[in-house]
Amino acid sequence: MVDQDSTPQAPPTDGLRNRHIAMIALGGIIGAGLFVGSGAAIAATGPAVLLAFLAVGILVILVMRMLGEMVVADPGRGSFVEYIRAAYGNRAGFTAGWLYWFFWVVVLGSEAIAGAILLRDWVGLPVWVLSILLIAVLKLINFAAPRVFGECEFWLSLIKVFSIIAFIGVSLLYVFHVFGPGVPVSQNFLGHGGFAPHGFVAVLSIIPTILFTMMGSEIATVAAAESPEPGKNVARVTRSIGTRVTLFYLASVAMILLVVSWTTIVPGKSPFVTAMDTMGIPGAGLLMRIVVLSAILSCLNSSMYITSRILTELAGQGDAPAKLARSAATEVPRLAIVVSSIAGTLVAFSSILAPDTIFAFLLSCSGGVILVVYSMIVGSYLKVRTKAQAKGDADGFSLPLFPFCNYATLLAVVFVFVAMMFNPAERMTAIASIGTSIVFYGVACLRPRSQ
Repeated sequence: MVDQDSTPQAPPTDGLRNRHIAMIALGGIIGAGLFVGSGAAIAATGPAVLLAFLAVGILVILVMRMLGEMVVADPGRGSFVEYIRAAYGNRAGFTAGWLYWFFWVVVLGSEAIAGAILLRDWVGLPVWVLSILLIAVLKLINFAAPRVFGECEFWLSLIKVFSIIAFIGVSLLYVFHVFGPGVPVSQNFLGHGGFAPHGFVAVLSIIPTILFTMMGSEIATVAAAESPEPGKNVARVTRSIGTRVTLFYLASVAMILLVVSWTTIVPGKSPFVTAMDTMGIPGAGLLMRIVVLSAILSCLNSSMYITSRILTELAGQGDAPAKLARSAATEVPRLAIVVSSIAGTLVAFSSILAPDTIFAFLLSCSGGVILVVYSMIVGSYLKVRTKAQAKGDADGFSLPLFPFCNYATLLAVVFVFVAMMFNPAERMTAIASIGTSIVFYGVACLRPRSQ
C-alpha cells in the first residue's frame, strides 16, 4: 500500500497528471469490444441492444460512484483493493487483489495474441513472435517513469475517443442528409422486426457479454496513487467516467442502428466498418484497423501497468513475495512488471498451443471474476457508509436511496450470473469464475496472516 503524506507536495516531474488519469480510466474501458465485439450483440438483439448497454452503463456508474465516495471519505489508502481490505479485512483484500491481477493477466495475454493476429497481415512474422514483441515493447514502456506510461496511454486513448466522436459526428450529418443519398432512419431502426425482434429475453442474455466490454474504469484508482493528489483525482474521475462511457457506447451504437439495418451486421466484423462503408467513407476498413490496433495496444499498456501495481500493493501488505514491493512511491516496480509480463506471455502461448483446453479454461476462470470484485466494492461501500452514519460522520456520502441502491446493485450482479447460467455459451464461465473466487478465498483463509 502506498502511504500518502497529508502535507501538500509539489507534483513529481515523472508522475501522472490529471489528463493521464482521466484518459487511463476512459481508455481502460473503450476497447476492441466496442469496435468489433458490439457487432455480435447487435446481431443477437437488434435495436433493443441499446437497453442492454444502458443497463450495464447504470451498473458501472453506480459502482464507480460508490468507489469515488469511499475515496473522498478516506483518501490516500491506495487502490480500491485497500478499501475492500479496510471494510472486510485481509482475507477480502487478498482475494480481491489476486482475482483482479489474474483477470488482467489473462487480458494481457489475450490482447497480445489479438494484436499479433492484426499485425500479421502487415508484418511477415509468426503470431507467437509478434505477441512476444508486443509484450516486450510495452514492458519497456512501463519500465520508464510513470509519466511515460501516462503519455503513451493518453495518446492511444485519445485516438479511440476521437474516432468515436468523429464517427458520431459524421453519422449525424449522414442521417440528417447533409451528405450522401439519404437514409431511411425509421426503416433501419424499426423496419426489421421492430425494436426487439428476438424478444427481451435475448436482451437479458446479452447483458453479460456487454458487461465485460465496459469494465476497466477502476484502473484510475490505481493510477491515481502515482499522482500528486490521489484522493482528489480519483473522486473527480469516478464521478464522471461511468456516465461518459455510457454515453459514448449508446451514441455510437445508436448511430450504427440508424445508418444501417441491424440485419446487415455480421458478428466478427466491425459494425463501424459496415456503417462507414454504407456512408461511402473511403478507406473505412483501414481506418478501423488502425483504431482497433490502438485499442489493443492501449489495453496491453494498461494491463501491464495495472497488474504490476496491484502486485506491488499486495506485496506491500504481505499478500505477495516481499521482493515485489516498492521501497518508495516514485519507484517503478520493474520486478513486478517482469513477473506480470511473463505470466501474460504464458497465457498468450496457451492460446497458440492449447486454445481449446488451457486457454479456454483460463478465459472461463477469469471471465466473471471482475463481477465478484465489483460486488466486493459495493459491499465495502455498504459497510463503510453504515459505520460512518452510526458515528454521525457521513458528510462525504451522497449516493441517493442508500442502502436500497446498494442492494439493487448486488442483486443486478447476481442476476448477471444467473443469466450466464441459463446461457449455454456463458454457463462454464460463470461456474469457473465462481470456483476461481472460492479457491482464492480458500487460499486466503489458509494463510497464517489471514484475519
